[in-house]
Amino acid sequence: MPDSALPVSRHHNPVLGIGLKVVSVCVFLGMSTLLKIPQGFPPGQLVFFRSFVAILPILIFLAYRGELSLGLKTKNPIRHVWRGLVGVGGMTLNFVALINLPLPETVALGYAMPLLIVIFGAVFLKEDVRIHRWSAVLVGLIGVVVISWPRLTVFTTPSGEISSLTVGVLASLMSCVFGAFAAMHVRHLVTTERSATIVLYFSIVCSIAGALTAPFGWVMPTTEQWVMLISAGMLGGIGQILMTEAYRHADVSVIAPFDYTSLLLAIVVGYFLFNDIPTWHTLIGGTIVVSAGLFIIWREYRLGLERRRQKEVTPPTPG
Repeated sequence: MPDSALPVSRHHNPVLGIGLKVVSVCVFLGMSTLLKIPQGFPPGQLVFFRSFVAILPILIFLAYRGELSLGLKTKNPIRHVWRGLVGVGGMTLNFVALINLPLPETVALGYAMPLLIVIFGAVFLKEDVRIHRWSAVLVGLIGVVVISWPRLTVFTTPSGEISSLTVGVLASLMSCVFGAFAAMHVRHLVTTERSATIVLYFSIVCSIAGALTAPFGWVMPTTEQWVMLISAGMLGGIGQILMTEAYRHADVSVIAPFDYTSLLLAIVVGYFLFNDIPTWHTLIGGTIVVSAGLFIIWREYRLGLERRRQKEVTPPTPG
């Protein structure tokens, strides 16, 4: 799950915001596709290229906006490191899933992360989660089970080894757990740090962590693979910028539902590039998870309206 965008002045234009969000979804899916095509690369090497190359377009964007020096200033470097390490775990596991699973299935399982964020927010941050959202989370998790079950009921291959599909599902689910914990760190960081700082230091920590895996068996890319890996990293940074601009032009409740267009795109790309035909479990489970996620977004929107109404009717406290 990409990090939050850089806070800049708002220019309310929902149509433009939605358009930028859809383009960012396409770009991030393109990044995942480019990282899936070249087979045989260890996840640590993919983490490095995804993170290190992405720094360049982000720095260019910040320099263009005159925010480069601000983006490098931090008040909490230790938490950045912890957030980065947790994020590295999630990114690495996501690449393991991407290597072992069909693209649509990887995308659909990734939708479990927002559900876990709701759970972790209630448990660890003591956020107020009412029966409506708990019900949606439960339904969404049932959808995740529907997607995962066929892969988890056959744990081993005929030779007795764990199936690569099972490895992919377990890695994807654990990636969501790491991603949800990373979101908890981000929620703390945003109270003192600019989002630009969070994005930059996350990329830096991931780059260092990925580079440290080089002695454990990196693969020398061919010319074509070099192009794919570098392009994937560039797309990661560009996708971050597009998402930044999307949230600058429209509210989160308006834009967030368009994250789920990635499943439709993944089905199309998976079919034409990898001959991946989504199973009924993926389609049915994915529909359940998406529906639960959309309900949570709608519920958040309604709660936001209620809070604004309460503020409007509450008389100011005498000074």
